[in-house]
Amino acid sequence: MALGLNALRWSPRDFWAATPRELMAAAGRGGRRDAATADDLRRLMEAYPDPS
Repeated sequence: MALGLNALRWSPRDFWAATPRELMAAAGRGGRRDAATADDLRRLMEAYPDPS
């Protein structure tokens, strides 16, 4: 709360409407993460198959 309300000077309305990702990005700590690729998904499915 101190970060959003004091350091970033957001209004309480903006602070409570923000997602954790938005708060971390505003703080400079939220790097963008790329989505998994089809190959990533295939490797995960092979490593952790659903029981039949």
